[in-house]
Parts: sequence; structure tokens; C-alpha cells
Amino acid sequence: MSSVLESLTPRRVRLGNVEPALVALLKQLDPLIVVVSLFACEFIYRDSVTPAVVALALLAFIISSALFNRPVGQGASYGWERRGSYSRIVVQWCSVIAVLLLAGFAFKVTDLFSRKVFLTWFLTTPIALSGAHALRERARWWTSHGAAAPRYIIIGVNDVGVELARRLPAGGFLGYFDFRSIDRISQMLDAEKLAGHCKDVATYVRQHSVKVVYIALPLANVPRLSELVNALRDTTASVYFVPDAFAFDLIQGRIVEINGMPALSVCETPLHGMEAVSKRAMDIALSGLGLLLLSPFLLLTAAAVKLTSRGPVFFRQRRYGLDGEEILVYKFRSMRVCEDGAVVTQATKSDPRVTAVGRFLRKTSIDELPQLINVLQGKMSLVGPRPHAIAHNEQYRKLINGYMIRHKVRPGITGLAQVNGLRGETQTLEKMAARVRYDLEYLRNWSPWLDIKILVRTLLVVINDRHNAY
Repeated sequence: MSSVLESLTPRRVRLGNVEPALVALLKQLDPLIVVVSLFACEFIYRDSVTPAVVALALLAFIISSALFNRPVGQGASYGWERRGSYSRIVVQWCSVIAVLLLAGFAFKVTDLFSRKVFLTWFLTTPIALSGAHALRERARWWTSHGAAAPRYIIIGVNDVGVELARRLPAGGFLGYFDFRSIDRISQMLDAEKLAGHCKDVATYVRQHSVKVVYIALPLANVPRLSELVNALRDTTASVYFVPDAFAFDLIQGRIVEINGMPALSVCETPLHGMEAVSKRAMDIALSGLGLLLLSPFLLLTAAAVKLTSRGPVFFRQRRYGLDGEEILVYKFRSMRVCEDGAVVTQATKSDPRVTAVGRFLRKTSIDELPQLINVLQGKMSLVGPRPHAIAHNEQYRKLINGYMIRHKVRPGITGLAQVNGLRGETQTLEKMAARVRYDLEYLRNWSPWLDIKILVRTLLVVINDRHNAY
């Protein structure tokens, strides 16, 4: 009968979390606080709640739900740092207000709202949000360290088990279990932290009212894993298997669901879903605005290039784009040659191939501005790993491990490596490897805020650092 039931019920794994209900509820309050704060300001100034105000509240709720981050940290090292929480609230709230103002001016409806109500709402909402975040942190601490903290054990004295214990709250931790005796694991663990042998784990769980069991054993031990899980089925404890995900150098590591089957992302692009939409939207908006505002300057630069040396205005070079596809990257021609063959020589200091105008263009990075066209085309992004000539790609992909992973996102006009001193010529393999490490770090930690930070830092680098570009 059981086999028949199993065949009728398809096995499925769903993504979820293990947050207490109180913490999960408090995490959903940010958009609601935004709306309540607006109506509170209306009530204080005794303004009538018009349909326009209701529409504003609804729009603010939708935008806040999309923009506000909800970190799930369990400690100072892995969660949202408290000292930076208020600044992030302010940045996110200013983003919400910016979108609302943009919509208001676009539809010419700003006169429908009281300026004193709007200003008071703008100033008081971050304070209310900070209070809610402080309450959330207090609730998280109470559910993790207070009387409500669930009792749990970890099966497996190894790197995964020790790291798991470090990330979980100390309150409620009863100790480790392992198949080995204490004398074999004494180098990794104090004797008092070993609660027992795995053969006694089910009895221990029942006697000590253990709520959660984490299994951190290697996958190679499948028979013992099955034996443990079967023994724990005779208890009421929740059982979690924690695989050694950190055995890999993860790029955007995440757990995903593929039609009900769990999978660990080992190497993935950060740009899926709305993340991809938001980045592309920012690229289109800023590149289009840049081309519009800079068009007179770009025409003057093109004329200077054409009149001072023989050759085309634009230098077009084949490079690798998203997923390693070939793209043509545009630059103002700054040299007397246009190399795009099997061998491409990087520009060096006092390079005789560089024209007089080209030297100025390269030092100020003005030669890169035509790449705004590439961004508008969707071939490049404002921020991302800098694209290299195909000849250089083929050279370095054989010398630097993980070199081609940098093509999991569109190449950028600027990038994390460029604002960290790796701009211009890479004379040595070590410099190129350092640039690639920054590119992979960008992929691991991408966010819209990181892109904005890199753009701002790029302006400062271009203004202050003229030594590495030639």
C-alpha cells in the first residue's frame, strides 16, 4: 500500500525558510508602515483623504515592497550590520520618494498633494522604519537566545558542522554527535561539546526534547545518513541535511527549485528576473540620457579625431560579451593603428602609436564614451567586467582559472577592478589575475547599490587618477 501511495504522490522539494512566525510577520511591515505614516501625516494636518492620496499610498506600498531589502542575518558577521541599517533605510526610502516624484512630475499631479504633508511624511517615515527594524532585531534575538529558542543538535564534527554552529544562535545548542569517539576528534572539538555517539541520537532527542536536528555529514556516507534519518523518524524533531556547499568556489551560490527538485547553484549569473530588469532599465535610462546630454561634446570630439590624424573616427574591436558571444565595441580612435587580429598589443606609457589627441582622450577616458551606444544596444552595461580583446581572452583563459566566468554578465564601461586601481595596461599576469578576482567578486556581490557606488567612484577615479590610463 505504501509503495502505491508513493507512486501516486510525486516527490517534490519546495524552497522555504525556518524563520519564527513573529520575525516573518515583522519583516512584512515596512510597506505597511510607509502607508500608515502617510495617513498619520494626513490626520495630523487634518487634511482630507482624497482619491489622489489613496492612489499615492497604493503606489508607495507597491514600490516599497519591491525596493526594501529583507536580510536574514543571524549575527553580526552575516546579517545586516546594525550600524549601517539606518543609512540603508534612508537610501531605500529616498529611492521610493524619487520614483514617486518622477511619476508625479511626469503625470503633472503634484498639485494634488499638500507639500507640508509630503515633507513631513518624507522626514518621519525613516524614523518609523528604524523603529520597526529595531523591534525586528529584538524579536530575532528573543526567538534565538531567549526562552523561546528551540533546542537543537548537530550531527557531524567537521568543517561544515563547526561553521554551522558558528552561524546558528548559541541559545538552545545542546552539542555535537558523531560516529567517531572524542579521542579521534579532539583536535577539532572540546570534549564537553560532544553530546554523544550517533547510535544513541534518537534516544537523546526524545529524552532532551530536541526540536531540530542538523545533519552535517558528507554525502559519501549515504548508508549512515539513511540509518540516521530512519532512526529520527521515531522522534518529533525537525531534521535538516546541510551539504558542504562551501567545498566549491561559489559564484552567486543559491538553492533553486527545478520542477520540484532542489539544486545548488555553483556558478550562476546574478541577473535573473527583476534583477535583470532593473539593471537593464538603469542602463537604458542613463546611457540614453548620457548620449542626449553629451551629443554636442561627442560631435566636437569626433571632429578633433578626424581632423588631427588619418583614419576613421571610431575604433571598432571584436570582444567577448554576455555568455562569450562576440560583440563590436566602439571607442574614439586614439591610435594610428586599429588592431583587431590574432595578436593585439596593449597600449604602453609613451606609446608612439597614440596620437596627440588620443593621449588626452585616453587619460580622461573620453575615448570610452561611444560605448554608451553599446550599452543602449544591449551589448554592454554601464557597470561590469571590462571587455578585453578576443586575442587577450584566448590568451588569459588558458592561464587564469575562472577567467571566462566574468562573461556571465554583460561587460561594462567601468567595473569594480577599475575603481580599485586596476585601470589601463596590465603588464603582468598577476595584474590580470587581480583584475579577474575583482570581476568575480562583482558577480558574487552584485546589487543595484553596488553599481551606483562603482559609477560614483569611477567619476572620482577619472578626475583624480590620470597615471594608469595611457
